Amino acid sequence: MTVTLGGPLLLVGAGKMGGALLAGWLRRGLDPTLVYVQDPTPAPEVAGLMASHGIRVRHKTKLPTAPAVMVIAVKPQIMDEVLPALGSSVGPSTVILSIAAGRTLANLASHLPPGTSIVRAMPNTPAAIGQGMTVACASSEVNRHQALLCNMLLEAVGEVIWLDDETLMDAVTAVSGSGPAYVFLLAECLTEAGIAEGLDPELAARLARETIAGAGELLRRSDLSPTELRRNVTSSKGVTAVALEVLMGKGSLSDLLKRAVAAAAKRSRELSS
Repeated sequence: MTVTLGGPLLLVGAGKMGGALLAGWLRRGLDPTLVYVQDPTPAPEVAGLMASHGIRVRHKTKLPTAPAVMVIAVKPQIMDEVLPALGSSVGPSTVILSIAAGRTLANLASHLPPGTSIVRAMPNTPAAIGQGMTVACASSEVNRHQALLCNMLLEAVGEVIWLDDETLMDAVTAVSGSGPAYVFLLAECLTEAGIAEGLDPELAARLARETIAGAGELLRRSDLSPTELRRNVTSSKGVTAVALEVLMGKGSLSDLLKRAVAAAAKRSRELSS
């Protein structure tokens, strides 16, 4: 689906996630002349992408008036500084699309003109290759057209799920937002375990990387549940079975992940308070 807008798009923050979104939009055919970027120091790869499409960084005095959508992709820690300065650019039909972790709809609204339409979204890093998982929720001011516009922008980098209950966003952040880091840690640990068993480091790293990538793709394509897929790999009293006895026994991987996700969700709630 081609990304089409009813007016300019202002991207505030051109770091890794902002850049991933921009790349996705351009791949989907977004007219680069409609894109305005505000960031004093865009990431080098994003700056290169912008230059190749003739997109320039804009100063505050040259921002579009009443853009169709304003995407806020800055770190949560500087939102309180950034948002008030953008209020004068918000028009009656502008929708704010925020991807800042932990920042609630109410918190965002407190820095913007009354009645501003706001969508809060939590994408994850596989968005960089168009395989992201994004969960979004909207304020009551968001109309159907604005929701569809935000959905189109987010779908340019992967799948999108909408929630009615914003309180679930902290758990979403802990599971899918932070989730890629857990998978990368698994690859690190699997590599180290292979080395400990005598494998060459390069070989161990390759085996871990490709195994996790392949298993993830199998899981994505399969109609079977993760439990069924695991059982299909496991023969009674076989090699995999004895390994799983360790992973599922005392101090299990399941218990560790529950603790990790609970800690991440707690931190997300702290950031939003």
